[in-house]
Amino acid sequence: MCEMNIELSNLTASDCDDSRLISVAEFSLTSMGIHGDSELSISLVDEDEMSALHVRWMDEPGATDVLSFPMDEMKPHSAHAGPGMVGDVVLCPDFAARQAAQAGHGLQDELELLTVHGILHLLGYDHRELEEKEEMFSLQDELLKKWSQTL
Repeated sequence: MCEMNIELSNLTASDCDDSRLISVAEFSLTSMGIHGDSELSISLVDEDEMSALHVRWMDEPGATDVLSFPMDEMKPHSAHAGPGMVGDVVLCPDFAARQAAQAGHGLQDELELLTVHGILHLLGYDHRELEEKEEMFSLQDELLKKWSQTL
């Protein structure tokens, strides 16, 4: 099996376990049938940078927890699909920390969840409609559960 090329850059003061974020990302991509030689970028940015990206690309004010920027429009379980650039997942630990506190778990758990969430967006999943939301969040929960069983 090929090892996926996952680049992670933490541009914040947040102390997170980079290896776990890479692990959950690789597990998710592999589980979704993405070619093992594909590439993914994960960036952790501060709220000012996330706010700037949110305004520029989504035309929405303020920071958010995660943004996804697909590259090669890769789809899950595409037969005969070769390697490609999956895209970029951008996480905001400061924003995620508030969500984690509200959800009653730690920042690391929230960042892992948001990594999977961002990857699913890269693969074409969305949650605008209720049916889409149920499918995406169910798959997100399933991937996180299965990944945690491999640790």
